[in-house]
Amino acid sequence: MGNRWQQFGALVIGLIAGVALSLNFSAIAQKDGASPLPIEEIKSFADVFNAVKQGYVEPVDDKTLIRHAIAGMLSNLDPHSSYLDEEAFRELQVSTQGEFGGLGLEVGMEDGLVKVIAPIEDTPAHRAGVKAGDLIIKLDDTPVKGLTLSEAVKKMRGKPKTSIRLTILRKGEAKPIELVIVRDIIKVQSVKSKWIEPGFGYLRVTQFQEETGPDVVKHLEKLVKAEQDAKGGGLKGLILDLRNDPGGLLHAAIGVAAVFLPPNVAVVSTDGRVEDAKRRYTASPADYLRGGREDYVRKAPAIARDVPMVVLVNGGSASASEIVAGALQDHKRAIVMGTQTFGKGSVQTVLPLSDKTAIKLTTARYYTPNGRSIQAKGIVPDVIVEESPNGGSRERLREADLERHLANDKEAEKPAPKKDKPSDKGSREDEAPAVKPFEFASKDDYQFQQALTVLKALQVVKK
Repeated sequence: MGNRWQQFGALVIGLIAGVALSLNFSAIAQKDGASPLPIEEIKSFADVFNAVKQGYVEPVDDKTLIRHAIAGMLSNLDPHSSYLDEEAFRELQVSTQGEFGGLGLEVGMEDGLVKVIAPIEDTPAHRAGVKAGDLIIKLDDTPVKGLTLSEAVKKMRGKPKTSIRLTILRKGEAKPIELVIVRDIIKVQSVKSKWIEPGFGYLRVTQFQEETGPDVVKHLEKLVKAEQDAKGGGLKGLILDLRNDPGGLLHAAIGVAAVFLPPNVAVVSTDGRVEDAKRRYTASPADYLRGGREDYVRKAPAIARDVPMVVLVNGGSASASEIVAGALQDHKRAIVMGTQTFGKGSVQTVLPLSDKTAIKLTTARYYTPNGRSIQAKGIVPDVIVEESPNGGSRERLREADLERHLANDKEAEKPAPKKDKPSDKGSREDEAPAVKPFEFASKDDYQFQQALTVLKALQVVKK
């Protein structure tokens, strides 16, 4: 019996060593002085693997056990490292192109429940009134507790025109809220714009996708043309709205920053344990173009680099949007207004295990051009403007609130204040209160109105 266990342990050790090599972890080993594999710990893993194989109440195949072991290993590192099965890997590839099926939620995991980071604008979840910070405790009749994030996301995805019932805990609500949401094809229009009034334009980026940079240039051209058609005195001010923008592609963020910055200045840098993770990215074609495409930044109106700007951010602005806001702030290119951003300043690298599955691994931290770490801190606006005139803003989930979040290596982290958890008591028949989706850049958008006031004041100072 002992001999069989030794043989089995050797087999598992060989398997794990092979996986480590296939993922190119040798680079990390070399940096740490080629530390040997932890044989005793791997033997413990082999013992547990064998115990499950031999004694679990139902048979479990080897592939499932190894897949779950990988998923558990990654999920316990930080909130953003994860195992991507075939479906999740495919969805990740599709979502960066701006179209995918589902509800339209950016989510994470907290205390075993799905926590909403932000609803994506103009999607079924947004229209139904789902809010940042909501805790999803049930998907139809299935409790979320016990599911992995990937499993929960799978249940929320589905064929268009099919419905799902979300049971939600929300701070300030005595009873759970139930929302029945009809799934749809999520087509995210990542850039929107409008002419506010003579001389002033509004540009909103909802997510950073492959076409976001070129679309920003097209919308700027449209705003400049609208001003010319109105026979105005030229574009005098621009609001760049990054509120509730959960991020996206790094090179898209660099491209958007490059539209408004001088050529070749620093936009963001990364630092990690392996050499590939140590990079400095600049406002240059080599860092924002992919696939030999034409340089769209060169087509941007010249005024884009000179026009007075206000960048609007809030607790839903994360990752790529924080990179843009931080770069424009450090180069003093724009006034950043709003509330402190989410604080996702970590880099995830997708490492394929095959052509169908992969792992998403946190490999580095992001830093602004002045060397500030974004992680668990975010971007602090130059001018703090809450969401309402009375100084109130809705409470939002931030990176620092997530379990096992990566620490900020530049600043000591303050302990997060304890928050009252909403009650989970109530019945399935409780109806959700009617919620009107918030409209950005409307007369009711206090932060937007304040940004416009600041832009007009800049014109007075200029004169």
